[in-house]
Amino acid sequence: MKEEIMEQLEEVNDPELGIDIVNLGLVYDVDIDDEGNVTITMTLTAMGCPLAGMINGLVTDAVRKVDGVKEVEVNIVWDPPWDKSRMSRYAKIALGISD
Repeated sequence: MKEEIMEQLEEVNDPELGIDIVNLGLVYDVDIDDEGNVTITMTLTAMGCPLAGMINGLVTDAVRKVDGVKEVEVNIVWDPPWDKSRMSRYAKIALGISD
């Protein structure tokens, strides 16, 4: 189920950058309990992001598409802080960032 959830999260783009949150390295953990309740631990590219509520809703909607998911909780954290080293090679190329 975790793999299916990650696939759905790859469909959620950061509205400002236009790259999905998985390749940006924003998703830190996916926890699934025995009842199908899912907790997504993630961060955003900047504290105080005005689109945090929108991204939270997009993540929740995406995860709910996976069969067997009951409840979804999105836990936005700031530690560890996000930086470009968390991005996939794909995201770095798409944004023109060199290693």
